[in-house]
Amino acid sequence: MNKEENNKVENIETEKVIVKRNKGTINKTVEFNLLEVIIIILITGILVSVVSSLIVFNNYDKLANNPQSSNPTYLNDDLKEFKDTYNHIINSYVEDVDKEGLIDAAIEGMYNYLGDEYSIYMDQETTTDLQEQLSGEYTGLGIEIATYITKDGYKNVINKVFENSAAEKAGLKEGDVLLKLDEHDLTKSDSAFISSTVKYGTKEEFTITYSRDEKENTVTIKRGYVFINSVNSKEDNEIGIITIDTFSATIPDQVRDAVKGFSDKVTSVIIDLRDNTGGYLSSAYNTADLFIEKGKVVYQLKDKNNNISKYEAKTGVLRRFDKIVVLINENSASASEILAIALKESANAIIVGETSYGKGTVQETEQLSSGSMVKYTSSYWLSPNGNSINKLGIKPDVEVKDSNKQLDKAKETIRK
Repeated sequence: MNKEENNKVENIETEKVIVKRNKGTINKTVEFNLLEVIIIILITGILVSVVSSLIVFNNYDKLANNPQSSNPTYLNDDLKEFKDTYNHIINSYVEDVDKEGLIDAAIEGMYNYLGDEYSIYMDQETTTDLQEQLSGEYTGLGIEIATYITKDGYKNVINKVFENSAAEKAGLKEGDVLLKLDEHDLTKSDSAFISSTVKYGTKEEFTITYSRDEKENTVTIKRGYVFINSVNSKEDNEIGIITIDTFSATIPDQVRDAVKGFSDKVTSVIIDLRDNTGGYLSSAYNTADLFIEKGKVVYQLKDKNNNISKYEAKTGVLRRFDKIVVLINENSASASEILAIALKESANAIIVGETSYGKGTVQETEQLSSGSMVKYTSSYWLSPNGNSINKLGIKPDVEVKDSNKQLDKAKETIRK
């Protein structure tokens, strides 16, 4: 027992002694006759009755309007049919049933019932992949793989090699065809097998056999930390160009570095959000915060009760630009749309390209004990001016449907 705990015990004991002494003093100095005692008892009883009545009255509406409070078995009765069905299948079905799989299917069925394409159940593997993508970092080889089905089986092609990854250091390149993982023939497995084997296996080092320019090569790679660089920046004279591929947790810092990295001659910026399907709402907000004046609205949220909350820029503009142009297309969605319309309405940005996807809802996630995850729609988001783009998209100020001409038009718009 430490000194502080000793002091607490000592204080308690002292209080007990004091109470005993006070009670002893009262017993010695105060006396009541029988009539006075009866009167005190009656008054005490009346006070207790009044107070009890007030408590019951104040809580009556809550009890009356809450079926679960008035009926403690409400929830159990509601789920009884589900429990009975589950037990019937487990105990009576002719074949063995995976209990965990059965529960997963039931949860998935509930989310399918909602009829909302964004409210979904995700198994453990899908959950892990999503979390890694949105975190912006993971442990692996540092390659993105596209799988194609051919007459000979699967064809796994490296779609992207991440900067400073083990794969890049080993010399793997975009377009390489993966043939073997150690001794396993990859024409018999897709990218999911490769990913799970590398990420969740006990091995740290792998032998990769691949084909490049019709020549077979072999390399040994040790898995390690991979930082997903989803922001690219470059300069075109007075114009800085920032391309954002997704909105993972690391994006605001990457954009901040890109802005700080521009030379002094850069006076305007193009933010390219084409084919960016979204990500974290907080990431879009913190990115917008770099370009919008402190106190101006970035976005608004409307909940199921039509309550609206406004979210304002907090830090202030990182670097001032004469003009901001945002590039979007039909695949720019969700967090991309939040950033685009926030810059338009709160930073006078010009939108160039095609009408965006039109996803104006916000999803929250909840991790289940099994490692799976559920994602559900919790609110609608609105632009700084209170506009909804849900199922409508953002219409560009300057429409350019030819993807090969959109960037040039964005530069032209700045130089006018």
